[in-house]
Amino acid sequence: MRQIVLLLIYFFSTCLLVKAQSKEDKQLIKSVDALIAGQFNSGTPGCAVLIAKKGQVIYQKAYGSANLELNVPLKPEMVFDLGSITKQFTAVAILQLEEQGKLSVRDSIQKFIPDFPSKGFMITLENCLTHTSGIKDYLQIGDAQPYMERWDFTPQKLIDVFKNLPLEFEPGTRYKYSNSGYALLGYIIEKVSGKNYQTYIRENILDPLDLRNTYYDSNSIIIPNRVSGYYKDGSNFKNADFWSRTIAYAAGGLIANVNDLYKWNRGLLAYKILKKENLDRAFTAYKLKDGTLTNYGYGWIIMNRNGLLAIEHGGSITGFVTNEIYFPKQDVFLALLFNSENAPRDDLSIALSGLAVGIPMQTSMEISSNILDRYIGTYTMVSNPARKIIIEKTGDGLMGIVSTREHLPLLFQSDVKFQFKNVLDANCEFRITDGKVTGFVVDQSGIYEWKKTE
Repeated sequence: MRQIVLLLIYFFSTCLLVKAQSKEDKQLIKSVDALIAGQFNSGTPGCAVLIAKKGQVIYQKAYGSANLELNVPLKPEMVFDLGSITKQFTAVAILQLEEQGKLSVRDSIQKFIPDFPSKGFMITLENCLTHTSGIKDYLQIGDAQPYMERWDFTPQKLIDVFKNLPLEFEPGTRYKYSNSGYALLGYIIEKVSGKNYQTYIRENILDPLDLRNTYYDSNSIIIPNRVSGYYKDGSNFKNADFWSRTIAYAAGGLIANVNDLYKWNRGLLAYKILKKENLDRAFTAYKLKDGTLTNYGYGWIIMNRNGLLAIEHGGSITGFVTNEIYFPKQDVFLALLFNSENAPRDDLSIALSGLAVGIPMQTSMEISSNILDRYIGTYTMVSNPARKIIIEKTGDGLMGIVSTREHLPLLFQSDVKFQFKNVLDANCEFRITDGKVTGFVVDQSGIYEWKKTE
């Protein structure tokens, strides 16, 4: 009799727990729907969103159109260009090869690519993984190769584009985002494994994790459920500019759907394809030679979001923007894929993260008016004087005027440290010399200095 009573107590307590959890999830679903639904319609590009908590998918929906010309609605199973989320796969491939004893992240890249100039320094695979190599980003070279994005490149020819350019800084002394490092890593994967990049990724990552909706992108092959990409010109959407997918390569050449990104996350955390100690290294922020911590590990961005550790990465490629965020302590995962370059990725990522973990992701402490007054003025980017930001007082806060259309509130974490609202991965700090504000510094894919000029 006592066993039956205990069993009934367990049954009813479990039912109450499930009911409570269901109510919480229903409210989350309702809030997410309300947030996203107003952003997209059948006549606009859209997004696919997945949210999972503690190993369970609680939200998976798509909004908007997959193809405006054919009026095809988006569905969650459809595949999008991932852009730089690809770097996670490349980083894991390198760590797999290290586990096999075929390389070390401490090796120089010249060990595998002897004709790559060292430029007087040892440039390691780890420097490439962490964006601390000093090698100039081949996507930021400008017009050195006219219409380069339309050409088809072998990995060797892609590396030839940037290999003779001078280093921007001594390896290991600064962090600056560079796709070139990941192009080199992709080629090293080929040299060490004896297989082309896409074959290695398929056989050693995609197949073992059953990622059946993840592909190495190509302009010519037929890919099931591939959506079309767009950009906005004024009030009209246009087809994305043509890029050869060989340009993205190991830095941004994969496409997938939201469910495969979730399976990728769970497969990694189950240590199916990589040992725990090596995944932990990938999830650890890299330390520069002077001891300064960056916000980047091996293929993942490591952020503090309102006191919560977030392991994440976004992507941007012609026609698409993407984001993937994991909160390890809360075991909350989000994937957001958009088929328009102009989609509100940052805004929605921040808002949805807050809803999923139950804590607003961007808050601002109260700063006294006399301190705010010091920051009012015009600021010019040191490396590009044509770019300016005007900071104005608005009510009891500050607003950054980037353009007539882009006004970004400043959110303060201290008297000098701040973020721009709804801008991901940008940590900012005002610089004060002899009591006067001289400018501010933005840490976002590199360090950018802004000088106060008015």
